[in-house]
Amino acid sequence: MESFWNELKLMQGLLVAFVLSGAIGWERERLHRSAGLRTHMLVGMSSALFVVLAETLVSTFGGRDFGVRFDMIGLLGAVVSGISFLGAGVIFSERGRAKGLTTAAGLLATAGVGVACGLHLYVLATGATLLFLFTLAGVRRLAENKDNPIREEEE
Repeated sequence: MESFWNELKLMQGLLVAFVLSGAIGWERERLHRSAGLRTHMLVGMSSALFVVLAETLVSTFGGRDFGVRFDMIGLLGAVVSGISFLGAGVIFSERGRAKGLTTAAGLLATAGVGVACGLHLYVLATGATLLFLFTLAGVRRLAENKDNPIREEEE
């Protein structure tokens, strides 16, 4: 029964990632971008799950065999590589202009939020999410200002 409660506690990270990633995904969904609510939620929760699983492996097997090496930094690299591969799939060129860059960056940002949630760094994850949302929505509004000479093209 203790294992059940431990696993339930580990689920906290995934649940927070679900909410925070959903907030980022909702902003993309309402603009009808290629990666929306579900994609961002899956990226955030998956990132959190990989971290929780790695942390569990280290705590369960790390002290048993000194020949077994656990590399948490390598795990972060694997998450970033996987999400970058996914993000590369949404970037394309149209008439010499790159499209989908913000979507790819949003997926990477969402993975970062998921990793923070997996590490139970909820204040950091929430703060990062708020910054990402401001960047996606607030900065876009500033860039759309017709008097602004630095207007960002829609991705």
